[in-house]
Amino acid sequence: MLFEGGFTFANFVVDAFAVFMFILWFWLFITVASDLFRRHDVSGLSKVLWIIALIVLPYFGVFAYLLTQGRGMAERNLERAQHAREELRKVVGFSAADEIEKLIKLKAAGTITEAEYASLRRQLVS
Repeated sequence: MLFEGGFTFANFVVDAFAVFMFILWFWLFITVASDLFRRHDVSGLSKVLWIIALIVLPYFGVFAYLLTQGRGMAERNLERAQHAREELRKVVGFSAADEIEKLIKLKAAGTITEAEYASLRRQLVS
């Protein structure tokens, strides 16, 4: 315990804060390490140096990585999410709403007539 006097509210707050900071560091460490290991644009030596920095200087290493690589992390996460979405669309297919939206675009472009649009939409809805 940080303060003398046994179990006091001040000791509880300090202990709760310490646990919170550890959980925060652990979550950020996992996030940073997973981003680091998924990267293909960083050499193995750079990855080893980052991991050493993350372990030897835990908070400083995590915050340094976030400050220097944060924008790239966001872009890589967005790319992974878009790739996963595209893979899901390939597996599951598109919904009726997506197909109707395509029909509206085709009708607006003049590729299909109003009658063809109505017929195709009726098939999708039924």
